[in-house]
Amino acid sequence: MHITPKTPEVRVPKFVGLMAVDAREAAAARGVQLAAPDRPDFRLTVVDYVVRQYPLPDTEVPRGAVVTVWFDLADGEGHGGSGVNEPRMPGPRDGGLQRELDEPGETYTVVGM
Repeated sequence: MHITPKTPEVRVPKFVGLMAVDAREAAAARGVQLAAPDRPDFRLTVVDYVVRQYPLPDTEVPRGAVVTVWFDLADGEGHGGSGVNEPRMPGPRDGGLQRELDEPGETYTVVGM
């Protein structure tokens, strides 16, 4: 068990991605309490993963403050799975890469002294 210094405020750790058992240990080590409104049996929950938290990580809160964590996604969150997030652009045309910009013209005008 990690003993935290007796300061009036602590920073909230990142709980998202942690299993319930690890989140409880991290909260105790940092001096905050956890609440899970979607898990009435939170004290017995072991392998479910935290998907959301409030307040956000690195927020300063009073020692002993309650951080709310959720194990289920809310309506409209998380649909689509872990698919590819970048756009799929067509590859270069046949014959190699095409130049996108014309050669720059003379951009500076020479002023006589």
